[in-house]
Amino acid sequence: MTTATDYEAMAVKAGRELEEASAQEILRWAADTFGKRFCVTSSMEDAVVAHLASTALPGVDVVFLDTGYHFAETIGTRDAVAATMPVNVITLTPKLTVAEQDAQYGPQLHDRDPDLCCSLRKVEPLNRGLGGYDAWATGLRRDESPSRANTPVVAWDAKRRKVKLAPIARWTQDDVDAYVQANGVLLNPLLWEGYTSIGCSPLSCTAKPGEGEQGRVGRWAGSGKTECGIHL
Repeated sequence: MTTATDYEAMAVKAGRELEEASAQEILRWAADTFGKRFCVTSSMEDAVVAHLASTALPGVDVVFLDTGYHFAETIGTRDAVAATMPVNVITLTPKLTVAEQDAQYGPQLHDRDPDLCCSLRKVEPLNRGLGGYDAWATGLRRDESPSRANTPVVAWDAKRRKVKLAPIARWTQDDVDAYVQANGVLLNPLLWEGYTSIGCSPLSCTAKPGEGEQGRVGRWAGSGKTECGIHL
């Protein structure tokens, strides 16, 4: 029986050995090692990692967090991915509806305490939803923000005691754009409207960046917050 200690050692070794590997090679390693005990998470900003994973493991589980605050375009992208790609989209929801959260914590918690709101609507549902997996993959890239600059391609997620992959960690936005164009990968329509990072719809959570700004600058703009908590 493989233990958490075994998986930790495996993650450290793979992170070292796969650092220069292609995203496809990293995902094939995950598919061969974990099979159906491996999943991909997606915010449905794009379907790049889901598409990559589906070539390594057709029918792979793609986990989506429906916070109750998403743009309609994000939900539409999720539905399009489920309908057109060889993946199994799994939607996770928080324990409280938005109305129940408003009743318990007060309305617009995302404005008053965004860390708590993200914890309730993103972190807790994901922790619960990953219970059936030994490994999971994300779309984190090192060029997205200073807080992600050292993202390993494979690491040990000590908080969840699982192997965590970031197969496109070394990619740039140009790499993403090239892959999308070459493979006809689905994109969230909001990207065409000037958004460069898409989260929940309240303006305090996701705003269009200013002239010449890129990446995640529109997320929790002006608050000092840079991550929802999933990757901390």
